[in-house]
Amino acid sequence: MSKRNDKGNFKDNLIARGEEARTVRKVVAIVILSIIIILAIGGISGYMYIKSALEPVDPNNEKGVQVEIPLGSSTSGIAKILEENDIIKNSMVFRFYIKFKNESGFQAGDYTFTKSMTLDQIIESLKNGRIIKEPVYRVTIPEGLTIEEIAAIYAEELPITEEEFLNKVDNPDYINQLIQAYPMLTEDILNPELRHPLEGYLFAATYDFYEEEPPVEVIIQNMLDKSQAVIGEYLNKMTERELTIHEAVTMASIVEKEAVTEDQRKKIAGIFYNRLETGMRLQTDPTVLYALGGHKEKVLLKDTEVESPFNTYHVSGLPIGPISNFSESALESSINPEESDFYYFLHDGQGNIYYSTTLEEHNAYKAQYIQ
Repeated sequence: MSKRNDKGNFKDNLIARGEEARTVRKVVAIVILSIIIILAIGGISGYMYIKSALEPVDPNNEKGVQVEIPLGSSTSGIAKILEENDIIKNSMVFRFYIKFKNESGFQAGDYTFTKSMTLDQIIESLKNGRIIKEPVYRVTIPEGLTIEEIAAIYAEELPITEEEFLNKVDNPDYINQLIQAYPMLTEDILNPELRHPLEGYLFAATYDFYEEEPPVEVIIQNMLDKSQAVIGEYLNKMTERELTIHEAVTMASIVEKEAVTEDQRKKIAGIFYNRLETGMRLQTDPTVLYALGGHKEKVLLKDTEVESPFNTYHVSGLPIGPISNFSESALESSINPEESDFYYFLHDGQGNIYYSTTLEEHNAYKAQYIQ
């Protein structure tokens, strides 16, 4: 019986070991298959990731992006700068691509890239020390212009009409989108008495366009980007002076129209604040001209009586909004004016401005210099 039992136990053990071996082989096969699948997925994902990183960031975006490559920048430093400016997707892939192609000799300088550029175009630009793509249009918008005047310049320089530009800047749905996108734009610009919601917010500067037919939205957003950047530098100072952004921009537009030099702007801004603090009206002629909707060589007494929320002979405090765009100098002067005891100033028509403390002094200057 014992031998028979031993044989039975041996057979059972043999069967158990066989089943155990089959289980182990199955587990090993599953593990190996899983590893193969993981490696395959990883390889495919890695391939797709690298392939994507080698492509342009946005093939349809021709907007120029200004990028500075400092002197002495390393390849990794350049790659980091390009990634931070959203010109390339991945700095590590860019560095490997440069090594693979054995590229070197990149030059420091100021570049204009676009997000539609390929890695080869970017590399070629960096090697030659020049932008790879010249702008199709370069348009200069001076300071002190209204939106209508800006529209006229773009209609002259670009393949758009004044009507297209004005329709877009006055479109309520578009304005609401911009308010969401730009923190500087507040609900103040939704005042129905404003002639144009974006009046004053389209910054005076030179703009490059890289498309044959740049969309109106790109034109507007380029200008708002510049305004946002400039205004952002002065937010703390606005808070210190207890000014809202809209108030600061409105004051800057008036100062822009009343003065040319920085010294004049600071003095005149100080005079305006002196008037506001004592309850005087600003009584500045550029607001009258804006209220009238035109240009005149001389503002007459009857002109100052026009009933308009922009006419500072008619309303107390600031007008309801800007009367033109402005320079950074005008904004800075409006936030950091020169303190003085002056309440009046007079232009003599020759570029000179005479400041006075009392109305009597002001009238004496007027009698002497205004014919």
